[in-house]
This record gives sequence, structure tokens and C-alpha cells, in this order.
Amino acid sequence: MANIEKLTEIASQVRRDIVRMVGAAGSGHPGGSVGSADIMTALFFEVMKQDPRTWTRSAKGQDAFILSAGHLAPVYYSVLARAGYFPKEELGTLRKFGSRMQGHPSTEAGLPGIFQPSGSLGQGLSAAAGIALGKKLDGTSERAYVLCGDGESEEGQIWEAAMFAVHHKLGNLVAMTDWNGQQIDGPTTTITAIEALDAKWTAFGWNVIIADGHDFTSILSAFDQAKTNIATERPTMILFKTEMGHGIDFMAGTHKWHGKAPKPEEVEAALAQLKETLGDY
Repeated sequence: MANIEKLTEIASQVRRDIVRMVGAAGSGHPGGSVGSADIMTALFFEVMKQDPRTWTRSAKGQDAFILSAGHLAPVYYSVLARAGYFPKEELGTLRKFGSRMQGHPSTEAGLPGIFQPSGSLGQGLSAAAGIALGKKLDGTSERAYVLCGDGESEEGQIWEAAMFAVHHKLGNLVAMTDWNGQQIDGPTTTITAIEALDAKWTAFGWNVIIADGHDFTSILSAFDQAKTNIATERPTMILFKTEMGHGIDFMAGTHKWHGKAPKPEEVEAALAQLKETLGDY
């Protein structure tokens, strides 16, 4: 049985990491990273079959995760460090010259845990579908997970990959959307209005689950359901309803923190709202 209290503590520390990392770098994407912290915490500390001690980019013997919304790199780096893929002190090098932690995930410097570079939006679902197909052909029970954004879902390649996954009966593919209703220029409803995502994914032949992306009981229930869907030979899309900047009052619910670094006084104000649970890096 999952320890909800422990997951909550980890997520609080992950949010602290994100704020401090982006603040120190002077650039980055804190809003969506903070908003998806609960999803990523559940995935890496409860759901996925993964082990940093044996990790390789081949994903042999483990589940694989692709961050399609690559600008959410801060939350990705934090959960990887907290899960033991590399020392947490390295989090302080975000976006610095020569750092393995680039502004978007990169494999060039060999940072453990990163399967796929993801700077250009829309490509990650295709990569995850390819991994899932490889695992299916190998006859393993492992899964491929991928996190997308709802603004990212305006990209045509997302829907090409959606058709590919259904055609190849990839029941071992679990996609997630950080469904916060925001993108770089404002609410999604005022940019391209890609709403009714549940109906769209259902129409494409996917199993669709809607969950609260800030409630661990709802998050874990969605992942449990997704795991049982492997028998249907249909891929699963979990639409996680989230709030950009969740947990920090001045960041919450606005696109203005999509790609804006907090100033030192804003870092301190944010940290005052977030409990330190695992020790800052």
C-alpha cells in the first residue's frame, strides 16, 4: 500500500528543488514543473519499475519514461536526483555552462535517467511509442510512460503517434497529459482551444482516464487502472487535471510563470510555503 504521507513529503521537496534551481539559474520553467510535481513523484517513487543502479538507455528490464514536454526539465531532474540517479548537489548546476542538466533534457552529457532529448514539443509520444513497440516485440511486461502538455497537444505529431500506438496495439504505453489549461501565451482556450481532450483521445481509440493531478489517491488509482489496460491492447492516456504553479500562491493558476524565473525574494516567499522534508541540495 502506498505511503501517501511519504509521497506528499517528497513532492514538497521536489517543489523546493524546482524553485531554488530555476531561481539560481535565472531562467527556466517553474510553473508547469511545480504543477506536475505530484504526478512525477508518484511515477518515480511508487508506480514505475525502475532502478538507478541498473539503468541504461536500452531500458532493458525496466520501465521507461520520456518527458515529451521537455521544458518541464526541472521537475524531471529533481525526481531523478531524489530517486538516486545522481547526487542531489548536481541540481544546483541547472542551465550552467558545461552542466549535464541543460534547459531541456539532453543525452549528450550522459545524465542518468534520460532516455531521449526533448526540446522540440510533440516528439516525445512518438519516442515512447517506439520504446513500447520494442518492449512488445521483446515479449516483456514492461511499460513506456510519457508526460505531455496540453499546449503541446496542438502539435500534429502527437496525433500521428496516437494513431501509430493504436495501430500497433500498444497496451504497454501509458501517456499522461499535464492538463493545466495554460500555455506560454495564455490559457489554452484562447490560443487554439484544444479542449475536450477526453473525447479526442477516445475517438482515436485510446483508453482514457481523468484524474486529479494533485491528489495522490486519484493519481495512484489512475496508474493502477492504466496497468490493467495492458490486456486491452490499447494505449492509455491519463488526463491529469492540474494547476500551473500549484502549492505556491503567487504562481498558481497563471501562465505568467510558464517560463519566468523567480527573483531572490520570490524564491524565499515560495520556500516559506513549502515544507523542507528531505534536505535541500
